[in-house]
Amino acid sequence: MGRIPVTEVFPVVEDGRWPAKAVPGEVFPIRATVFREGHDRFGATAVLIRPDGTPGPSARMYEISPGLDRYEARLAADAPGDWSFRVEGWSDPYATWEHDASIKVHAGIDVELMLEEGARVLQRAAAVPGRASADVALLESVVVTLRDASRPETERLEAATSPEVQAVLERLPLRDLVSPSRSYPLQVDRRTALYGSWYEIFPRSLGSGVDEQGHWHTGTLRSATAHLDRIAAMGFDVLYLTPISPIGTTNRKGRNNTLKARQGDPGSPYGIGSPAGGHDAIHPDLGTVEDFEALVARSRELGMEVALDLALQCSPDHPWVQEHPEWFTVLADGSIAYAENPPKKYQDIYPLNFDNDPEGIYQAVHEVVETWIERGVTIFRVDNPHTKPLSFWQRLLGQVRRDHPEVLFLAEAFTRPAMMRTLGMIGFQQSYTYFAWRNTKQELTDYTVELSQRTAHIMRPAFWPTTHDILTPFMTHGGVPAFKLRAVLAATLSPTWGIYSGYELAESVPRPGYEEQIDNEKYELKPRDFESAKANGIEELLTRLNAARAAHPALQQLRDVWFHGTTDDALIAYSKRVEAAHSPTGHDDVVLTVVNLDPHAAREGLVHLNLDQLGLPGWVDGSQPVIRLTDELTGASFEWSGNGFVRLDPFAGQVAHVLRVEAL
Repeated sequence: MGRIPVTEVFPVVEDGRWPAKAVPGEVFPIRATVFREGHDRFGATAVLIRPDGTPGPSARMYEISPGLDRYEARLAADAPGDWSFRVEGWSDPYATWEHDASIKVHAGIDVELMLEEGARVLQRAAAVPGRASADVALLESVVVTLRDASRPETERLEAATSPEVQAVLERLPLRDLVSPSRSYPLQVDRRTALYGSWYEIFPRSLGSGVDEQGHWHTGTLRSATAHLDRIAAMGFDVLYLTPISPIGTTNRKGRNNTLKARQGDPGSPYGIGSPAGGHDAIHPDLGTVEDFEALVARSRELGMEVALDLALQCSPDHPWVQEHPEWFTVLADGSIAYAENPPKKYQDIYPLNFDNDPEGIYQAVHEVVETWIERGVTIFRVDNPHTKPLSFWQRLLGQVRRDHPEVLFLAEAFTRPAMMRTLGMIGFQQSYTYFAWRNTKQELTDYTVELSQRTAHIMRPAFWPTTHDILTPFMTHGGVPAFKLRAVLAATLSPTWGIYSGYELAESVPRPGYEEQIDNEKYELKPRDFESAKANGIEELLTRLNAARAAHPALQQLRDVWFHGTTDDALIAYSKRVEAAHSPTGHDDVVLTVVNLDPHAAREGLVHLNLDQLGLPGWVDGSQPVIRLTDELTGASFEWSGNGFVRLDPFAGQVAHVLRVEAL
């Protein structure tokens, strides 16, 4: 306990056992409870500490819960690395003197004594290292005034308590009895850990088709590479590939997850392993290592990096099954247990048993990861990490981060909140979420508040409207308008979002009894006519959304999202803001998004703006300010006061406004 107590520091994960998360330029809150005995004034400062141990950015903290001694400052690290932070409580001799002197001098009590005390405090303040020369001159002149007995006493006091003097002491206070908290870890990852636009593909589908004899032929890594220009043109910066390793034939699944594959059925790419190799090999039908490296190189030329699925399960034909049968669970009848997620059964894959030879499994998986990193993979989308031991992930991700700090891991974990949060705590930089099932205004509001305010320091969300495994009833019944409005929500609520190839075509027919696509691409080749899809406007919308995200720092951050009232519960309105001090543009960046959540009907109503949350002044001279709003999706402009009217008709192609906000 320091002389000025500092307690209840945030963001701290398990008392500093694991680091909180941030990226360069991301403004995040540091909070603490700071107090002291008696009535003397005190202050608090939040300090970032660079990886080399030197002081980084710092800021004075301000009370956010009056009467509860809860203080906050907002800071941003400026480079990746293993940072830390602390909170410093301190006695404020100037504020203490100013409070006492303002009472005593006006009451005629100890007047000369109080003025001399003030002179001595300001003399000390002028000598604080780092004080600007102009500020030193101002303080020294006030010291002279305080000691000038020829002047009226109130004039001398007013000189020492003027707004100019207080501003100088605000910028660089005089601090006594500085009492630092312990330092807490802060992991600052590269910016893509927070912000990115993902596009998912099955490489074998791009370029696939039927030959003249009616036989299917697979696409390849080379044919997939030919499609990258279109994907990049839509503004996506992460190309996500489902597994590209050899696929087993034993118990291979047929179309739509049938138990018996027909001749020519390619099998699920998650049934990894065959005599052609395991997790570190490339399916012979897709091409070679050189073909993969060419795809990576072309992606980088187009401004995209490659993410690859890491699915730690094996086909019965995987080399590991023959070489290391002890890595799997053997049942009483001598058979190896296949994977199950009741009612789903996965007879084509064996899960690893991490309790059998954990060291051997660790070394093998680490070697696989290293192999793909050498080939250019910078992000791993990890399939079902919640079904593997957390201690395994903590070790693997820790070692990879030490050796390759640029490599990121996304947890595809649809499971209980405690597991999802803890995966983030122990090292996963990103996480899938339950966004796909949050549809109503209240559901979206509550979930966004949870992710942006309560868990942002441990779990970075990725919003996906659909995936190759997920097709919700909302998307099934909502048609093209549902695909459009969910894309707007995902792209503007979360800094990381993604779509699964085929989203542009609004593929929305479910497999009976399941929330997934009919003719699921996991079990068959799926060629698509993307050119014909342009008529529905989804591809153009995706392009405009990614352009808006690239243009607006506000849409690239998670923690500051605020909701505004609407007169129709089918309309949701929310804003994001980056203040000028933290914006790369040097001025406030504010984006207001309004979405019609009803894909079946036009909706209209008023949006009640919270001007404070938009960073705009309130009532001025009896009238509210006028703001200009420019729609990034259409280019249309509006001028609103504190309320604005919207009408959004999905059948006219308008499901949302994404509005740049400017004060007039």
